[in-house]
Amino acid sequence: MEISFFILALILSFAIFFLPKRLQYGFGLFLHSIVIVATSILAVDALISGTSTDPPLLANILGNPVFLVIDELSAFFILVINFTMFTGALYAGGYLKLYLAKKNKTEMGLHFFSFLWFHISMLLVCMVRDGLAFLIVWEVMSLSSMLLVIFDHNNPKTLNAGINYLVQMHISVTFLAIGFIWVYSQTGSLSFDAFQDYFGANSNIWLFLIFFTGFGIKAGFVPLHTWLPHAHPAAPSHVSGVMSGVIVKLGIYGIFRIISFLKADFLLLGEIVISISVLTGVYGILNAAVHRDFKQMLAYCTIENIGIIGIGIGLGLMGIGNGSPVLYYLGFGGALLHVLNHSLFKSLLFYSAGSVYQQTHTRDMDHLGGLIRRMPKTAVLFLIGALAIGGLPPFNGFVSEFVLYSGLLEGLKSTDISQISLLVFTLAGLSIIGGISVLTFTKTFGTIFLGTERRPLHHKPVEVSAIMLVPQYLIVAVMLSVAFFPQFYLNTIGNVLSGMGNNFALYRVSEYSDYSKSIANINLYSLLFMAIIALSWFARSLVLRNKSNKIQPTWGCAYIAPNNRMQYTGKSFSKSLSKMFSFILIEEKKYKELKAGEIFPENRKHGSHYHDFIETRFINIITHRLVYASNYFKFIQNGRVQSYVWYGIVFMLTIFMLTIFNTLK
Repeated sequence: MEISFFILALILSFAIFFLPKRLQYGFGLFLHSIVIVATSILAVDALISGTSTDPPLLANILGNPVFLVIDELSAFFILVINFTMFTGALYAGGYLKLYLAKKNKTEMGLHFFSFLWFHISMLLVCMVRDGLAFLIVWEVMSLSSMLLVIFDHNNPKTLNAGINYLVQMHISVTFLAIGFIWVYSQTGSLSFDAFQDYFGANSNIWLFLIFFTGFGIKAGFVPLHTWLPHAHPAAPSHVSGVMSGVIVKLGIYGIFRIISFLKADFLLLGEIVISISVLTGVYGILNAAVHRDFKQMLAYCTIENIGIIGIGIGLGLMGIGNGSPVLYYLGFGGALLHVLNHSLFKSLLFYSAGSVYQQTHTRDMDHLGGLIRRMPKTAVLFLIGALAIGGLPPFNGFVSEFVLYSGLLEGLKSTDISQISLLVFTLAGLSIIGGISVLTFTKTFGTIFLGTERRPLHHKPVEVSAIMLVPQYLIVAVMLSVAFFPQFYLNTIGNVLSGMGNNFALYRVSEYSDYSKSIANINLYSLLFMAIIALSWFARSLVLRNKSNKIQPTWGCAYIAPNNRMQYTGKSFSKSLSKMFSFILIEEKKYKELKAGEIFPENRKHGSHYHDFIETRFINIITHRLVYASNYFKFIQNGRVQSYVWYGIVFMLTIFMLTIFNTLK
């Protein structure tokens, strides 16, 4: 019955184009609600029953039946997708109000239509079990999300970001297609069940690495990450929130799905994945620390958190290879829990950043300052997200990182010196990631919300509307539930791991309840500490309530006329770090140096911008060489109709001659 409503929403989505502009959002939200309710019921049923759900047959592709199947792994990702899409759809109601006057009915209709199909296609990716059907819905997901990215298509940078994203997604689907074709050539089937036969009879390494590359592009593993820093800043903030919150997680879903079919080589694959993940996490947070476009900074933080999730995946694989139930559970469990946590605090941060952008029309944090006085609710929400993403108690980011740290410490009990060395390296990398993350968000929050206004804005910012705040409150509520009731979420994830398939899901969740109890106690003590601070502040307010309060400027270290330039900027905050890692963090400066004899220098302007090391040193060089080589063949497309006619004649004559000589049959 639920699938009938799901299919009905697909059909009704085309009606968006025929509705008046003022009704398009409401109708789109209604269809999102139908899809969310229909699929969430099936997902919850799959998690509770512990068995796969097989809705009715939909089609036949190349003779293979295509079912929508929801098992425990699919159910977990479906619920994460649905919650994030629900908050994103709500937030869009307020964020897009400024665009309603600028965009026509068709443009707005296309956006809401694409947003709905983006939602539907992500759910279908989690449901289908046929290779060809999977590639089709994967491509629909990429196309619909590209249309969302280029919402502001009149901006050339936005259009370039959309094209860059689409090209890389097609590279991703190419690797996935190679993987499915490889399996089909060996087994004669495109069904996911064919992976069992292939991995049981062949080496697991190379096919897994092909799929890891295809899914890794979507997830954003280094060096396959370069679409994220372009697409996230270009997209509207509600789109950035759901893309960072869930679309990159579809790459993680694909990796988990392939892992569920593996039969061998677990230890080697785990070491490969964990090595790539540590580099991904460190590289992502280093770049996040120096960027001053706060949406680009958040995009690099997504890369960092994908690295953290990958560390958990690598630990889980090593747990299987070593026959360690604890390491299996802590690795995969921590990774899946961080998938949920990252979808929560990252969408919260993007929505808060979108609120700032809507009110200030700039993404450069060095142009802002003092917004906590004008947007106090947004400031508090951003601060909560910043504390959570930094892995600090009592918020949910601490929970999943605590599980992963516990897994790393458990792995150190191994007697293999190479494994111990790798895990020590990973432990150090995760610690560095956490430390730089705190630095990054201290810089971001302090520069945007504290201090004084650095540049005059066109209009004074005010707090955003309730429809933009409510979804953020919902996210905070779920974040706190993860923080203070971790046992429920860890038990649910334990059910997911038990239903992943193969004979390695043998471990009882109850054996590891001590970890969730420790997390709950730490968060409780942290909350009590915060309560003591709040009570102290409240008592101070009561004592000073009836006394005069005189406000003076902050002491300026003997400067008698302080101004807004006498405060830290995002650039100055991270300058030391950028110098330390200048071999990775490439800074382009725009500054005319003083000459030796220039006693009275003219006024100068200084500007700097950081480039992505991998994109600059490798990808751009390759693409420039390809363009350079392609220019030698420009004469073929010369714009002359006569030449094109000759091409056709030569082609037909060639086919005719080959047929005569029986070369073609």
